Amino acid sequence: MLATLLCLALGFPALAASKQKVLFDCDLAGDVDDAYAVALLLTSPEFEVLGLVMDHGHTWGRARVAGRLLYELGLEEKIPIVVGRPTPGIVGQHTGIAGESHQFIWGHGFERWKPASTNAAAFIIQSLRQHPNEVILFTVGPVCNLEDVMKQDPEALKLAKRVVSMFGSFTMGYGGPGTKPEPEWNVRADVQAARALMASGAKLELAGLDTTTMVKLGEADRMRLLYRKSPLTDALCGLYILWRYESYARPDPTLFDVVPLGMVLWPELFTSRPAHVRVTDAGLTELVEGAPPNCQIGVTVDKDELVKRIMDRYLRQNLMRQPEP
Repeated sequence: MLATLLCLALGFPALAASKQKVLFDCDLAGDVDDAYAVALLLTSPEFEVLGLVMDHGHTWGRARVAGRLLYELGLEEKIPIVVGRPTPGIVGQHTGIAGESHQFIWGHGFERWKPASTNAAAFIIQSLRQHPNEVILFTVGPVCNLEDVMKQDPEALKLAKRVVSMFGSFTMGYGGPGTKPEPEWNVRADVQAARALMASGAKLELAGLDTTTMVKLGEADRMRLLYRKSPLTDALCGLYILWRYESYARPDPTLFDVVPLGMVLWPELFTSRPAHVRVTDAGLTELVEGAPPNCQIGVTVDKDELVKRIMDRYLRQNLMRQPEP
């Protein structure tokens, strides 16, 4: 309290008192957009990160990549890594327990990390009950962990300040404007969990393909990251090169999972509206007009300004591991 008053008296912002508590649930080392999202998370002073939670598929492999990343940045003692329940994968774009993403290579052999002692559902429940209506829960992968939360404590998600998810396809598909909605990965990977989330009663905000599929990292920005030569940008470049081995990878990665963070950091770049979303057996997220809203959905995004601000965070940070005394 004294430190906060002193900061105010001297005209400095009381950053510690104003940071937004967040949990970040992701499938890091699947598509490469998770890595860019974690990078934005870690370079945003607005956030107090309570934990990085790994979901879907080979969760231990994902956690090892997260562990190396935090270690390279000197953050391994500050941010817990929580391992979610492993789940079977779906044949196609992403690999599951039976296979590995090429990005897992970046974590192979790295053992200087310690996972949190509790499982993902228990960690999320504990965090939300310890800080009711204070925590923004981001989900940028399939929502298997959140289904586990709801099974163990049906009221817990309602204690989140907001649940902000990369989730769904409402008026367009992966091809962008002019294409039809299609099953989006985070939904079709676990339709049962997606349905449970939509029925949770939590304060849901969804960044679907309507606001994500057109947000891409072009060659000029990738070269800027390459030449920045910091531990974080080197990690992003390394993970990007490994990701390019995937059969579905294209030169310009789509930053799907960065967008939910952008919605919180820079809401002026987005428009949204209330909606009622229903998840079909095929994983489509249908808009049910006239039904009571169960979420907010993103409608538009200023993609050029968003990428500009994201790149500014990546390039101006100087996160690094300090030398041992």
